[in-house]
Amino acid sequence: MLAHRALVIAMLPAIGLRVLTMLGFPPAILFYGDSFAFLREELTPGTARPSGYSLLLALLRPAHSLALVTVLQHLLGLALAVAVYALLRRRGLPGWGATLLVTPLLYDEFLLLLEHMIMADAIFIVLVTVAVTLLVWRVTPATAAIGGALLGLAGITRTIGLPLLLLIAAYLLIRRYGWRPLVALLVAGAIPLGAYATWMKVEKDKFGFTEADGNFLWSRTMSFADCGVIKPPERLAVLCPTMPVEQRPYPPHWLWESFSPLLKVPGTANRNQLAGEFARQAILAQPGEYLGAVATDLTQLLRWERTAVDEKTPYKFPAAERPLSESVRDVAESYEGGPAATRVVEPFAGWLRAYQRFGYVPFPLLALALGGALVAALVRRRWDALLPGLVALALVVSPPFLAAFDVRYVIPAIPLVCLAVGLTLGTATPFRGARSAGRQREPLNVA
Repeated sequence: MLAHRALVIAMLPAIGLRVLTMLGFPPAILFYGDSFAFLREELTPGTARPSGYSLLLALLRPAHSLALVTVLQHLLGLALAVAVYALLRRRGLPGWGATLLVTPLLYDEFLLLLEHMIMADAIFIVLVTVAVTLLVWRVTPATAAIGGALLGLAGITRTIGLPLLLLIAAYLLIRRYGWRPLVALLVAGAIPLGAYATWMKVEKDKFGFTEADGNFLWSRTMSFADCGVIKPPERLAVLCPTMPVEQRPYPPHWLWESFSPLLKVPGTANRNQLAGEFARQAILAQPGEYLGAVATDLTQLLRWERTAVDEKTPYKFPAAERPLSESVRDVAESYEGGPAATRVVEPFAGWLRAYQRFGYVPFPLLALALGGALVAALVRRRWDALLPGLVALALVVSPPFLAAFDVRYVIPAIPLVCLAVGLTLGTATPFRGARSAGRQREPLNVA
């Protein structure tokens, strides 16, 4: 225990923060309207998002306790910090150094918020980070199979996880870990993905994961689309925006608001198909504008303050109770077995709102750490550090290409960046658990 006293000291206030969250905002923070889609009693593949998180909530439903869900998510968040710490210690970092690198996992206010929300993000973060941690620890057929299964589950929890399985498979292939780990990773990952896609086919006659990927990509093009340049066929022209570019709202608004031409297209599957076709034509016709919109979104990573004091955003601990509307009350109260609205209990809630103003890693520092870790991994030939760094980069960069930038979409990169930085600083030689071309590979040069 003495060897890990720095971690123990750091864990105690982190546990206290989570206890404060349970006391200040019982039983959970509900995100309109995603939380209620996840909580529905009828289990069906989601239209706009996959239903992997709904399956977890269904397993916990008999307890009729939203507090049980949030307690589980808080415990998983703490356990994730311990797992990253343990790996960094194995790579030669001293206790204080490994503890310093996991403090964002313990104290970042947004991670704390997501753990207390009925949202898929906290579970997604755990699934992806544990998979990467396992494969950094050692690559064997067993760890690759477990990692692949976790990545498959991450893919049916949030669709941004789908490319990660292929990214990590490419890493194993390029690093020549052998065919057994590669096959184990892909087969294990394909099992949950294939099962979910088959369920989707049975329920909605579509072999896939959502019925909204085209919609989201179309909303991305609303930042720049000019139908005078695109010249879409008549069947797609209904999706052309009529507002001048400078007056157009942020892409997500085009998915739900009454002004959206997307709502004029009948049929969920038909709408998604036409939106996807329009989006692809828009990107091909205006590639410069598309890349410019993505680059503009990514400049938000340079913003030091995540949310201003007066900024309207769902990503804050609430200041007042919000009664549930009639359209969602039955869903939440059926799951809870009673009143389910988030209560705001002072003074605990006020303490957390005050903490939220400073208890976070600014995105410029996070981006600098990620860039530094990737460069250091290449210079020092620390390929084990390259893996979490590349996964973190994919998680940060992908959303602006596929939909839009959102503060919430950056948070899953935090544990991976901390892991990548720690691995570049480690002194121990990574374990080489695979053979290539019938012989044991040489130990990795970390000089």
